[in-house]
Amino acid sequence: MIYCAVGSKDTEISLNLAKEYLYEALDKIGSRKKILAIPPDFTRFHSKAGELTHYIYEYYGDRLTDILPALGTHAPMTENEIKTMFGDIPLNLFRAHRWREDLVTLGTVPGEYVYEVSEGKVKYPWPAQVNKLLVEGNFDLILSVGQVVPHEVIGMANYNKNIFVGTGGKEGINKSHFLGAAYGMEKIMGRADNPVRKVLNYASDNFAKDLPIVYILTVIGKNENNELVIRGLFIGDDYECFIMAADLSLQVNFEMLDAPLEKIVVYLDPHEFKSTWLGNKSIYRTRMAIADGGELIVLAPGLKEFGEDKEIDRLIRKYGYRTTPEILKFVEENRELQENLSAAAHLIHGSSENRFTVRYCPGNLSKEEIESVNFEYGNLNEMLKKYNPEKLTDGFNTMPDGEEIFFISNPALGLWAYKGRFQN
Repeated sequence: MIYCAVGSKDTEISLNLAKEYLYEALDKIGSRKKILAIPPDFTRFHSKAGELTHYIYEYYGDRLTDILPALGTHAPMTENEIKTMFGDIPLNLFRAHRWREDLVTLGTVPGEYVYEVSEGKVKYPWPAQVNKLLVEGNFDLILSVGQVVPHEVIGMANYNKNIFVGTGGKEGINKSHFLGAAYGMEKIMGRADNPVRKVLNYASDNFAKDLPIVYILTVIGKNENNELVIRGLFIGDDYECFIMAADLSLQVNFEMLDAPLEKIVVYLDPHEFKSTWLGNKSIYRTRMAIADGGELIVLAPGLKEFGEDKEIDRLIRKYGYRTTPEILKFVEENRELQENLSAAAHLIHGSSENRFTVRYCPGNLSKEEIESVNFEYGNLNEMLKKYNPEKLTDGFNTMPDGEEIFFISNPALGLWAYKGRFQN
């Protein structure tokens, strides 16, 4: 059932209008007594999910008994982040997802199916894990809120990823990430239909049918004033709702270039990007646009760590961002990577495959630390002086010395590729 499907690549849906559409959809769903909301965490601050979750709170009042941010393996939200993103919703409604502990397995996707959809790249069963609150909370409505946007692990973010990864467990998250990496990130990004999504859809169709989940999906883009606006709002309980949002997201968030780019400069907002675990979106989302021998400069004033989780941070520091064959060999030989496949997948995702240079300019990591994980180092102050984000516009820029660069103010908002590489 689709309760709302509005938007186009040129549409601007104001927050007030989004509220009207949301309330009309909730009216159609009908009376509910106990509701769980699953919005994204602070790493998806720009999704408008914070405002939509607040509207849900206003609509249901004390019938909204629990809010479970879809952390995945991210660090729990701080009180300040909750207040910044969700306004004055009472803090006592928020639950922290403990991805190593608070789990129930709904069922297991057979290894044979995973092998088939991955075209023989991996053959392991996949556990459909979710936070036990979804099953034991006795909810008659679960509202999954989030943004559909091109994504490195699952092609297009959100829909049932918000459930099976956002509230998932270590094994399910690890194996889903590694499946995408082993299959090939560049064959997945920007594509709604891919092996990882097929596995999650199998779990939805076979194990989660009894969960009363309705998805509230946004598509976000920038208008002519460089402001983030809602381009589309889709509310429904099935795959068709997601496909409609994904189709619009490709029109809004995907920039196809006629030629590869020699130099890309990406700025990472220090409030949003504190780790390469998140900051490597600068690599993921631009890798299909960068020319062979090109350079990616990452301005990262908030960067203070590699992994948000201490163990994953240790593994990144130990193995570094190396080529796919190297990481796959490390996985074969080292049990600690076999037990942390999402870390292994992340190391593959963050590699340039020795095809282009990644120059990180960190605010709180040393030159030695950056170079130890196989990146090049850049001095942040010098680079900010040369490439001042406040003076650059998204897209092509000609610098005072005549240098041509392509600037991206937030890599989380899109996907960039040139035609030849995307078709390969």
